[in-house]
Amino acid sequence: MDNAYFRSRVTGPVVSISTPFLKDGAIDYDGLGNFLDFAVDAGSKTVLFTPGDSLYCVLTDEEVAELTRFTAAHIGNRAMFIASSDCWWTGKTIAFAKHVKEAGADAMIVFPPHRGTTVKMMVEYFKAVSEHIPVFILSASLAPLGVKGALEVVEILLDEAPNVVGMKEDYGPQFIRPACLLAHEKWAIFAGGQKQTHMDMVPYGVDGYMSVYMTFKPDISHRYWEAIEKNDLTSAATVIRDYDMPMFDFLYSQFDAGGDGAQHGMLELAGICQRWRRDPLPDLSDEDMARLKVFFEESGVL
Repeated sequence: MDNAYFRSRVTGPVVSISTPFLKDGAIDYDGLGNFLDFAVDAGSKTVLFTPGDSLYCVLTDEEVAELTRFTAAHIGNRAMFIASSDCWWTGKTIAFAKHVKEAGADAMIVFPPHRGTTVKMMVEYFKAVSEHIPVFILSASLAPLGVKGALEVVEILLDEAPNVVGMKEDYGPQFIRPACLLAHEKWAIFAGGQKQTHMDMVPYGVDGYMSVYMTFKPDISHRYWEAIEKNDLTSAATVIRDYDMPMFDFLYSQFDAGGDGAQHGMLELAGICQRWRRDPLPDLSDEDMARLKVFFEESGVL
């Protein structure tokens, strides 16, 4: 696959996988199948794991491997699948890259250890892993190097690592603006988090964005993207103002379980899977779920 393929697959709204659980803490594979089917049917050309959204913090390495196998088999050729490593040393990440490729994933997000690392070691890490599978960078993993060091890593990889094919933005504007200007001709770049992050990147070179609404109310995601394709930034900003900003403000300020817990609650409201997460992560209560439903009803989403 060439980089044009990866760019085409992350153009538009894409979906980051929220690992679903049953109330007893077991992984809900039926729910995951529903999640993947909903995302693909909603028009996401890519589904991906990330260590954060996918709750690697409460998964074993064996479970991460099995989730990768399941997802690759379930998706098949219906969408691009980007697997993800965790914060592992080089040898373990390479071993996992081989597993990911054998399972059928198209690419892998890598998350290098970042305590006291250097530009040279970061470059060597990404190059070593990319010899086994196409690699996407989590830009936040470069943050310990500072903006100058992070941009130096990007410049070197652009010259020396052709199988590093893209980047997910979760660092910040001071880095991503010059990084997009440097890399977008060669790399597939997509925004994490929210539509406003994507819109901030548009003048500098960006493809798609990760969308929470794609597994809840996908027409909102597509409404924003249609405005972007028409270069109608006023209409795009209106979608951000009316839907994204109020939703994220509510999800991340109103619940003891936090924004991730609330996003799992959204999946239950959508009938995709249940709200539960694994201990010690808290879940939305029945009362919380009722408040969440009222918010979306009053917002005109439900």
